[in-house]
Amino acid sequence: MMGGDYAPLEAVKGIRLHLEQKEKPAHLVLIGDEAQLKPLLEEQQINSDTYTIVHASQVIDMHEHPTKALKEKQQSSIAIGFHLLASGKVDAFISAGNTGAMMVGSLCTIKAIEGVQRPTIGAYLPRENGKMGWLVDVGINADCKPENLLQFGILGSLFVKYVWNVDSPRVALLNIGEEEGKGNLLVQAAYPLLKENDKIEFVGNVEGRDVFLDKADVIVCEGFTGNVILKLAESIYDIAKRRNIKDEYFDKFHFEQYGGVPVLGVSKPVIIGHGISEGPAFNNMILMAEKMIESDLMEKIKASFAAS
Repeated sequence: MMGGDYAPLEAVKGIRLHLEQKEKPAHLVLIGDEAQLKPLLEEQQINSDTYTIVHASQVIDMHEHPTKALKEKQQSSIAIGFHLLASGKVDAFISAGNTGAMMVGSLCTIKAIEGVQRPTIGAYLPRENGKMGWLVDVGINADCKPENLLQFGILGSLFVKYVWNVDSPRVALLNIGEEEGKGNLLVQAAYPLLKENDKIEFVGNVEGRDVFLDKADVIVCEGFTGNVILKLAESIYDIAKRRNIKDEYFDKFHFEQYGGVPVLGVSKPVIIGHGISEGPAFNNMILMAEKMIESDLMEKIKASFAAS
């Protein structure tokens, strides 16, 4: 509850939205400063039967070193959240706090699923036809091996299939040309791995101009390129808003519509939100966590990698 630039008020607003919209809402465990949370929950008229508060006396700030802060601040909301998740006292953990600390907690406390070399995070790609695509990796793994790109394709395909309910998701490799053999050494080596793997429906290379078109459901790249595309996509909404351009397509580039992104490849559901998340984003993060639990995504991933 203490993560993000507008914490904890916007997180509380997100909870209210969730409770208003869901006939059978999740029971929420709210981790944070109880003295700050209680008045806000009362102001928003949130029924106390719908949540449990777990007091956290410390906060990991955005500028702090993730590993050091997580180790030294054991009473922070992020540290307590991962402890509750690891011990099975909660089913998923959501935060818009320090992204680095969230990743360190995911990797060190929750651990990667056996067989997954590098967990990853993706980004939503609004496509011109109104559908949604998934870009993976978008910054966690800036330097990769070909085998990592293959695993990103598998993880992304499983996410899109079971959470978005897309049958046989099409997986593509981001490249500087459509022809096989194009690109740098990394994508040249990754191409045959993706092409020969029977766990994904590989459709070949796509170029930068294809990112927002309906060429693939999952687009794979290393995190350096993925983060550049992510930041570029985020700027589209800001530019359209500054120029007073009214277009429902450009509105889809506003991250509030999607909330946060899951860490794919770790053994339990972890959702990382944007630091400037407001109420709708928190609501959407809760909905994403519910979908991951209901679809049994983590077990689907475990089964896929166990069979490899």
